[in-house]
Amino acid sequence: MKTVADTLGVSRSNLVERLKGRSKPRGAYHKVGDAELLPAIRRLVDQRPTYGYRRIAALLNRERRAADKPVVNAKRVHRIMGNHAMLLEKHTAVRKGRLHDGKVMVMRSNLRWCSDGLEFTCWDGEVVRLAFIIDAFDREIIAWTAVANAGISGSDVRDMMLEAVEKRFHATRAPHAIEHLSDNGSAYTARETRLFAQALNL
Repeated sequence: MKTVADTLGVSRSNLVERLKGRSKPRGAYHKVGDAELLPAIRRLVDQRPTYGYRRIAALLNRERRAADKPVVNAKRVHRIMGNHAMLLEKHTAVRKGRLHDGKVMVMRSNLRWCSDGLEFTCWDGEVVRLAFIIDAFDREIIAWTAVANAGISGSDVRDMMLEAVEKRFHATRAPHAIEHLSDNGSAYTARETRLFAQALNL
């Protein structure tokens, strides 16, 4: 028993209890009060989709102090946001040096694409966020995506990239390398997005 416990890195008493069926494995995390915090966190994330969990926690605690409510630990905010898919994608890309000289103009289509985003508030209070890919030569909007009351995700950007390649080349990979310029938003710099762009030859 000692050898098994040492190998698994658990105490012998815990192992004995588990073998006898007395101890139950922990279920999914649930803390009373998380449901109360969720609407406020979601509202703050909708208002500031580029904020990480620490900044959202700071805003939440500012509101709670003003209402004479106890503050919330940032890690708890992180857990709630993670459970409801509100966390920003991690910046995992290693950015290379500048690949262009600052001039966006090119001599023909499908050499350089640019991507950017914008947001606007509708009359009913909904915030719509839009991202697009435009050809630097012919100025055609090749693909775009829009979401309401949420941030543009890495998945949205990847779908938009694939749509642009399919529209221009009727294939799932560009026949030659295309320079794709964008800002440093987490949706663009996430490792998944960078690898996906490479697979598309962008």
